[in-house]
Amino acid sequence: MAHRGTLPAAKLGATLLLCVAALAVVAVLSLRVGSIGISNADAFDALFHYDPASYEQTVVRTLRLPRTIIGLGVGAALAMAGAAMQATTRNPLAGPDLLGVNSGAAFGIVTAVYYGHLTHPLQFVWFAFAGGLAAAAATYAFGSAGPGGATPVKLALAGVVVSSLLSSWLTALLLLDQQTLEVVRFWLAGSLAGRDVTTFTSVLPFLLVGLIGMLAMANQLDILSMGEDTARSLGMHTGRVRAVVTALVVLLAGAAVAAAGPIGFLGLAVPHIVRLFTGPDYRWTLAYCLVVGPLLLLSADILGRVVARPGEVQVGIVTAVLGAPVLIALARQRRVAEL
Repeated sequence: MAHRGTLPAAKLGATLLLCVAALAVVAVLSLRVGSIGISNADAFDALFHYDPASYEQTVVRTLRLPRTIIGLGVGAALAMAGAAMQATTRNPLAGPDLLGVNSGAAFGIVTAVYYGHLTHPLQFVWFAFAGGLAAAAATYAFGSAGPGGATPVKLALAGVVVSSLLSSWLTALLLLDQQTLEVVRFWLAGSLAGRDVTTFTSVLPFLLVGLIGMLAMANQLDILSMGEDTARSLGMHTGRVRAVVTALVVLLAGAAVAAAGPIGFLGLAVPHIVRLFTGPDYRWTLAYCLVVGPLLLLSADILGRVVARPGEVQVGIVTAVLGAPVLIALARQRRVAEL
């Protein structure tokens, strides 16, 4: 079911193309910007005429290209997961991080590293999925308890509780075992640095299934976002649709966390930014999230490299600093507080 967006369809298409162009520019900057400046020529040669004898091209090929590719996939995954969660819960504060999915995925991975001595994302990813699904189920169970069912505020509070409990468990494991801390300490802050192409190829099948599946669910999300009664009156099996969407969200968030660690606020903020242009039409919203998510994540990653030269601030810290004001602004809205 289509909804009229803030902009006409022709302008939405043109704006989306502008976002794609902006993403291409930011991706090039991601290859160039860092503690060592890289020219456009060296970046181009590293991609198409690689010379292993060139230090600059080696930096691009082995360090910056993998983190740029991972940023593209992770940004799209988290943004689309956040949009889907906001639609299914009708909660403007919903997101993979606020509802505990990211914390659950991190919990699964750290527990696996501690008890199973795992070291590779291909091993991580299954535990990330299991932890994310368990955390989402716990959040919905706590948020639905009591009179009124699952309201936005109750779900947000339940997500905070679940995330806090899982964070306490993670801290205990890290204090008990130095080896586990060494494996996951940089990963836990949320970072695109230090990953190789193998990391991305390990989670790519899960990302593709999640992204394609979510795009295919756009019409159902449109209807579901209108409310339970309306969706049922139109013949939708709401429980089945929610189950499929939740599985896709866990798939996307689990793969993203396995690849880059728990990066917060992106899944919350991007859908709200996108809906300023698209309105409530989830066909356009998801298409925009596919582009704007990686655009903002790579921009945050570049900012983290610039503000602390010659070192860098990890992208998870940058998104948390930038995303906190968005969360405060949303929480202060009257319509959110009254839901």
